[in-house]
Amino acid sequence: MTFNGTWKVDRSENYEKFMEEMGVNVMKRKLAAHDNLKITIQQDGDKFNVKESSTFRSIEINFTLGVTFEYSLADGTELSGAWVIEGDKLVGTFARKDNGKQLRTNRVIIGDELVQTYVYEGVEAKRIFKRA
Repeated sequence: MTFNGTWKVDRSENYEKFMEEMGVNVMKRKLAAHDNLKITIQQDGDKFNVKESSTFRSIEINFTLGVTFEYSLADGTELSGAWVIEGDKLVGTFARKDNGKQLRTNRVIIGDELVQTYVYEGVEAKRIFKRA
């Protein structure tokens, strides 16, 4: 699978505005802009193991495509949702537990980069990763 590997954040687009829309306070937004996020993705069939490591935390997430699971963002926002494959994209649809609003995320390989796109309340942001 093309997603397999270790990816380090290289740059972001509109990430500050996205976090603001999500309700992340200004101090956490400033810190998150320099979180040095690294993601390691391993796929075995429809099962994924994702390790996230940043300045703020290190967590490991295991999920199966199409199966709902619980997840907490680095700022503490609680989500429930699932990932599916749509063409060449890994697409996640999550509902916030506090307000029920939807957060959509997708991951796609473009050239030698992993592009992760977030959409929340009409605000779109991207984080672009390079292989570590």
